[in-house]
Amino acid sequence: MSISPHIQTLAIPVEGMTCAACVGRVERTLAGVSGVSSVSVNLATEKVMLTYDPAATDLPALASAVDDAGYKLRTDLVPQGQGGRTSATAPVETGDSLQQKAERELKRFFLGALVFTLPVMSLSMAYMFTATRDALPVSELQMNRILLILTSPVILIAGRRFFIPAWKLARHGSADMNTLITIGTGSAFLYSAFASLFPEWTPSEVSPPHVYFDTAATIITLVLMGKLLEARAKRRTADAIRLLVALQPDHARVRRDGQEIDVPIAELHPGEIVIIRSGERLPVDGVVLGGQSTVDESAITGESLPVEKTSGDAVTGGTVNQHGTLEIRATAVGTQTVMSRIIALVEQAQGSKTEIQRVADKIAGVFVPIVISIALVTFLGWAFFSQQGLSLALMNFIAVLVIACPCAMGLATPAAVMVGTGRGASMGILIRNAESLERMHRVRTVVFDKTGTLTKGKLSVEHVLPLGAFSTEQLLRLAASAECRSEHPLAQAIVRHAEAIGLELASPDSFEELPGAGVRARVEGISVFAGNLRQMLADPTAPGEARELGESLARQGRSVVAIGVEGVWKGFISLADTLRPESREVVASLHRLGIETCLLTGDNAVTANAIAKEVGISNVVAGVFPDRKADEVKRLQKKEGLVAMVGDGVNDAPALAVADISIAMGSGSDIAMEAADITLMKSDLEHVLLAFKLSRKTIRTIKQNLFWAFFYNSVGIPLASFSLLNPMLAAGAMAFSSVSVLSNSLRLRHSSL
Repeated sequence: MSISPHIQTLAIPVEGMTCAACVGRVERTLAGVSGVSSVSVNLATEKVMLTYDPAATDLPALASAVDDAGYKLRTDLVPQGQGGRTSATAPVETGDSLQQKAERELKRFFLGALVFTLPVMSLSMAYMFTATRDALPVSELQMNRILLILTSPVILIAGRRFFIPAWKLARHGSADMNTLITIGTGSAFLYSAFASLFPEWTPSEVSPPHVYFDTAATIITLVLMGKLLEARAKRRTADAIRLLVALQPDHARVRRDGQEIDVPIAELHPGEIVIIRSGERLPVDGVVLGGQSTVDESAITGESLPVEKTSGDAVTGGTVNQHGTLEIRATAVGTQTVMSRIIALVEQAQGSKTEIQRVADKIAGVFVPIVISIALVTFLGWAFFSQQGLSLALMNFIAVLVIACPCAMGLATPAAVMVGTGRGASMGILIRNAESLERMHRVRTVVFDKTGTLTKGKLSVEHVLPLGAFSTEQLLRLAASAECRSEHPLAQAIVRHAEAIGLELASPDSFEELPGAGVRARVEGISVFAGNLRQMLADPTAPGEARELGESLARQGRSVVAIGVEGVWKGFISLADTLRPESREVVASLHRLGIETCLLTGDNAVTANAIAKEVGISNVVAGVFPDRKADEVKRLQKKEGLVAMVGDGVNDAPALAVADISIAMGSGSDIAMEAADITLMKSDLEHVLLAFKLSRKTIRTIKQNLFWAFFYNSVGIPLASFSLLNPMLAAGAMAFSSVSVLSNSLRLRHSSL
C-alpha cells in the first residue's frame, strides 16, 4: 500500500532465510540501500515489509543487493499495473504457492538424503560390533570407501541447501545457521574422506582411522527433516490469511447493457450493479438496491447470527447471501473493499516486530560468531588437553555447532504473532501491528467513551417537557428544526422522533454548531438554542423549577437537551440510551484482570455518574469538550502508566490518537481501520476483553518460545562442549527446538481466552 505519492511500502517474499541471523543480514543489507526508509523482515512469513522512495532506488537494485548478501528477493512476484503497490490478495496467494513449492522441494531432498543415510547408518553400526564386522566380506578400509560413496550424494546434493548460502555469506564476512551446519558436517565429511582415501597420512591412534560419514549424513538428513516439519508448521501459522483470501470470489455477476454476465473481479468498477444469488459470497462492498435476504457476516464481524438486509442497507464483500437474490450497487472493489483492507492489515501486523523480537534479533546477530568461537575453543581443548585425541575433539566441535543453530530463536516471536493476529482476525479483532499486541498486555487503565461504547448509542426520545406556554409539539418542532443539520447522536435522535410522529420541520435560516455545548439556529425568524444541561445550569437567570427538573432527569441517567427560545429557557427533551448488555460484565472482568477503568465523556457529571455506577466504574471524568479529552488521557498516562482508549473513532479521535492503545468500535464498513491500533469489526465490548486476553496469551506464548529457544542453547552448548552430547542427537534436538516453538505457537489457534 502506498503511504504517500512518492514513498511506497511493499511486502515481498524472500528466499533462503533459515534463522534469526539471516533476518538481521537481510535487514542490514536493505537498510543500507539509498532510498530505503524502513525494513522489517519476518522469518515466519519469509517476507520483508519494505518502505522506499522509487525516485532514489528501484526493485532491481533492491533485489541485486539482497542477492549479493546470499538471499533472493522475489521482486518478480510484485503485481504490476498498480503503481508499484501490492494488491491485498496477490502477495498472499503467491507467498502460499512459494511455501508449498519450498515444502515439496524440501521433501524431495529429505527423502533422497534418507535413502542414502539409512544404509550409511546400518553399515556403520554393523562395524561397531565384532560379530557383524567379521561377517562382512570387506575390510574396514574398503567399508570406509563404500561409506564415502554413499555419503557423497547426501553431502553434495542435499547438503548444497546449506553449503551454497554459507559460501555466499562467507564471501561477505557473515555467518548464519547454514554456516554452522556447513562447518560441522563439512569438517566431518572432509576428514572422513581424507582418512578413507589416504589413511597412512591421517593422524590417528588406530589404523585405519575412525570415520564419521554416519555423523555427517545423519545431521544433514535430520536438519532437512526438521526444516520440512518447520515448513509445514509455518504454513499452518499462515492459515488465517489464506482463509481470508479464500473468502473473496474470483468472479461476479454484473448487469451490463441490460444483460447479466459473469466477469473476473479485477474487471469490476465502483457503481456497477452486481447480482448476488442465494448461497453466493459477495464479491464487493455495496448498497442493496433491490431484494431482501439475510446475510452471514460472521467472517467479517464474528457475529454468528445472520443479519437482515433490504433496500438501502450496506453489505460487505466476503459475506454470504443466505436466502433470495440481492441486487447491489458496488461502492468498493478490489483492494478498496473491507475484506481486502482486513487482509492487508493482518499481513502488515504479521510482518511487524515486537520489541522482544528486536532484542532477540540483535542477540542472534552476534550469536553465530560466538558459537563458532566456542566450537573452536572446544576443539582445541579436546585436541591438545585430552588423551582421546583428534577424533573426540572433532565430534565435540561438530556437536557445539549443530546444537547452537538459532532457528528457534528467530521463529519464537513471529510465529506467535502470526497465530495471535490471525486468531484475532477470525474473531473480528483487527490488530494493526505487533507493537500494539505487545503494549496491550502492559495496559493498566482502560478509558471508555459513553455514548456508543458503554451504551448502544441508539438514543430515543423519552419525554418532551415544555416550560410555560409552549406545547409539546411546538417545543419539539422548534428543537428538531434547529438540530436537523447537526450530526450529533442526540440531535439525530430528536429529528428522527419528530419525523416519526409526523411533524413538518422547517429548514433553519442560520445554523451554528457550538462544540461541546450544542447548536444555535434561527428557525422561521425565531432564535433557538438546543444544548446540554450544563449550559442551562450555568445560567444564573434560569428559573429554579427548570434547574430542579433538569437535575432530576440527569440523576436518572437520562441525556438531557435544554431548549432556549429567544434567550429564555423553555423546556427539556430527555433521551435514553440503554447500556450494552455486556458492559457491566466486561468492566468487572477487566477489574479481575487488574486493569482500572475510567469513563470519559462530554456529558454532564450527573448523567455520567449514573451510567458509571450502573456498570461499576468509579473513576469518572465528565463534561469534557472533545479537544480536552486528549489532555485527560495524557493526565492518566502520567498517573497510571499505559492507557487504552475505547471509542467510536470519530468524536473521540484526539483521545484515541494520544492513547497508548486505541480501540475503535465499528460495524465493519465505516470503522477507523486506518487509525486505530485495535479495530473491533463488531460493536461488542466483549471483544475488548477478548483483545486483552489474546494479547496476554500471545505474549505469554512468545516468552515460552524464547525460554525454550534459549534453553536449548544454554543447556546444549555446555553439554556438547564437555562431550556429553552426540552430534546426531544435537541435530535432532536442534530440529525439535524449531518444531516445538512452532507447535507451541499453533496452540494459540484453539486455546481458550
